[in-house]
Amino acid sequence: MATTAAALPLAARAQQQPMPVIGFLHSASPGPHADLVRAFRQGLNETGYVEGKNVAIEYRWAEGQNDRLPALAADLVRRQVNVIAAPSRTAALAAKAATKTIPIVFELGDNPVELGLVNSLNRPGGNLTGVTSLNTEIGPKRLELLHELVPTASIIALLVNPTNPGLAENLSRDLEAAARNLGLQLHVVHASTDRDIDTIFATLVQRRAGGLVIGNDAFFVNQIAQLAALTVRHALPTIFQTHEFAAAGGLISYGTNLKDLFRQVGVYTGRILKGERPADMPVQQATKVELIINLKTAKALGLTVPLSLLGRANEVIE
Repeated sequence: MATTAAALPLAARAQQQPMPVIGFLHSASPGPHADLVRAFRQGLNETGYVEGKNVAIEYRWAEGQNDRLPALAADLVRRQVNVIAAPSRTAALAAKAATKTIPIVFELGDNPVELGLVNSLNRPGGNLTGVTSLNTEIGPKRLELLHELVPTASIIALLVNPTNPGLAENLSRDLEAAARNLGLQLHVVHASTDRDIDTIFATLVQRRAGGLVIGNDAFFVNQIAQLAALTVRHALPTIFQTHEFAAAGGLISYGTNLKDLFRQVGVYTGRILKGERPADMPVQQATKVELIINLKTAKALGLTVPLSLLGRANEVIE
């Protein structure tokens, strides 16, 4: 009997299920997204999963090259991961095209119903669910805030990523309409590589742009430090979506908190590992928007921030 009892733990261990594997698919690079990945892991931890202890994560980064995403998604499908976390628009679309069975958790700034990712927000109905922000919807508001900060500027530029065509087109259309309402001239410029960004800023100076709105694209999140430095070097008042932009020396940011969004992706991923079906999990909609103003940068650019704008800021960096 003693021998049988001693053997039971070994038999139980032999019958244990293998450690579940999450496929993490993103269009950008890991370095600039380290804080966001930590937030994703935090969400997993809240559901009882710890990387390396009871869950494994296979990371796939497209390094800003969206055309690599289909192959990366296909690789995760071949490896038969248990769930794919795809916290970017292009990654979510690539993952959806790669599998109709593996659960997918997305994070994006667009309407997932309009993109064909889910049937409805309350009842997604397929193998996808996730989190949406207001970052695309509030694009025109960013233009209004920039105009409020630099009211004498009549020419404003919009920077978009041409390798993310649907998003670039939507942003361009919405901001062109907003610019007309404000009596502004909008120049749409494109960048999808580091070299493009350097060239763009020289062009904007030649075009006498008085301000810049950076489109909410994962590639630009990847280049926050470079973008913030260039906007100051070229004395170009600029607004972007993330808190990190203002913290890196950019003038102003307005958007939802990306860390919280990634944390929610982690929570949903963990819940799916526990057995919930994405078809029954409502798409979470972020509602909190943060306005961050870097007063030190404003002074360096010779700008006086209106008190009305300062009063609405969630944070002022001095």
